[in-house]
Amino acid sequence: MPVKVDRDLCIGCGACTGVCPTESLSLDEEGKSVCNEETCVDCGACVATCPVSALSQ
Repeated sequence: MPVKVDRDLCIGCGACTGVCPTESLSLDEEGKSVCNEETCVDCGACVATCPVSALSQ
């Protein structure tokens, strides 16, 4: 199951994109985090890194 992003909580800091081992997270045109469901391995690294708890498994 891929990581879920709460777009209302996401502040667009990009911390999650830097720790993702499969580079499955990126920031969209609005500066919000998005997860590529096809490549996400649900390791949880991004969830642990998010300073505002916008990501969940």
